[in-house]
Amino acid sequence: MLAERLKDKAGAGLLVLALPRGGVPVAYEVAIALGAELDVLTVRKLGVPGQRELAMGAIAPGGAQFVDREIMRSAQVSQAQFNAVLAEEQAELARRETLYRGDRAPADVKGKRIILIDDGMATGATLHAALQALRQREPARITIALPVAPVGSERQFDDVAEEFVCIAQPTLFFSVGQHYDLFEQTTDDEVRHLLASASDR
Repeated sequence: MLAERLKDKAGAGLLVLALPRGGVPVAYEVAIALGAELDVLTVRKLGVPGQRELAMGAIAPGGAQFVDREIMRSAQVSQAQFNAVLAEEQAELARRETLYRGDRAPADVKGKRIILIDDGMATGATLHAALQALRQREPARITIALPVAPVGSERQFDDVAEEFVCIAQPTLFFSVGQHYDLFEQTTDDEVRHLLASASDR
């Protein structure tokens, strides 16, 4: 369904970027359908201590960092707690970059049309960090593409992306997983397999 909505984007200079891990199976199908190159933009959510699924921010390569101070305040997260989570996730970000790429350099995004894909959006923290990292690399145009997000989510990205495409935006939104029939966690091996499969085309 997402590929069908994006079919007018097909053509030279198009790069599909997935947010691992869950965004990779979705982005793979879109890249195949559009005949586009596929790569990952590794991001890590900064989860609230004791509620790790609730994002108080996110990080991406190149020092990109998004922090939701309102969530930090409401969850009473101290700066020391935040710094501990940040250090842990920086290490995990570096591990995954090495695991997914090996010695392969990230795809060149300068001057390209980018479709940035995840399996869905809740708070938008990881997308904000990814967009911050992407803008540093000077793409020509960024389209955010998601299967599901809360109603009104597109307003968060008016200043940082040219287009927001989403299949479903329910008013009652509790989690991304509630909108999937099958929502098992994507593994590192699956990410590596899909990236290798896409590059072999």
